[in-house]
Amino acid sequence: MSPRPALTQSNPPPDFMPEVLTRLRQHYLPTLPAPRRFAEPLNGVIRVILAQQNTRRVASRQWETLNAVYPRWEAALADGPDGIEATLRQAGGGLTRMKADYIYGVLHALAESRGELSLRFLRDLDDTGIRRTLESLPGVGMKTTSLVMLFDLLRPAMPVDSHIERWTKRLELVPARWNANKVEGWFDEAIPRDWETRYALHLSGVDHGQETCKSQKPLCAACVLREWCPSAALFLPED
Repeated sequence: MSPRPALTQSNPPPDFMPEVLTRLRQHYLPTLPAPRRFAEPLNGVIRVILAQQNTRRVASRQWETLNAVYPRWEAALADGPDGIEATLRQAGGGLTRMKADYIYGVLHALAESRGELSLRFLRDLDDTGIRRTLESLPGVGMKTTSLVMLFDLLRPAMPVDSHIERWTKRLELVPARWNANKVEGWFDEAIPRDWETRYALHLSGVDHGQETCKSQKPLCAACVLREWCPSAALFLPED
């Protein structure tokens, strides 16, 4: 089987792409913050599962409740998915059954395959090995894996959330029909493969989507990328 053509072959990054990275970082991250990094990568996986389709506030409350009820993940494994779901319900938020099943599934898979509830061994693997291992776990897909790699393992992954996907498509860097995984694959090819560049782009890109390039009523007049954005004319008021 011949290798799949590079995504940047059909959609090469524009000449202004380096300036996009620079402007986003200068505007939103004049000082690059230290990453939120768990010493135990398993904590990072569970924290990201809680964040799926949740607000940051609710995910944080669920995380704190889980840690209070289960000082060790072995206790959560013993409690089973019903117990984990009941614990999550105490903290509020939706999709508690799905998240409980995923968390239990991850813990059970590690207990069966490794005999211990830890992902510290990932630090000894290359990026391909890390991705293969994490994506084999229940409820862990490309985005969750990339977030854990970027924040907890300090690897040059490039997670793409809905905010980054939105402004990327409005700039017409990629086709509108692409899903988030394909957009991430494009970024992986299009930008330098170093951790700091990707960490800064992820953080500033999320901020840009939340604060400026909003889903409804984007603030195009204040956008640092407006000069390259074909979509700005759709949202800017007419003179």
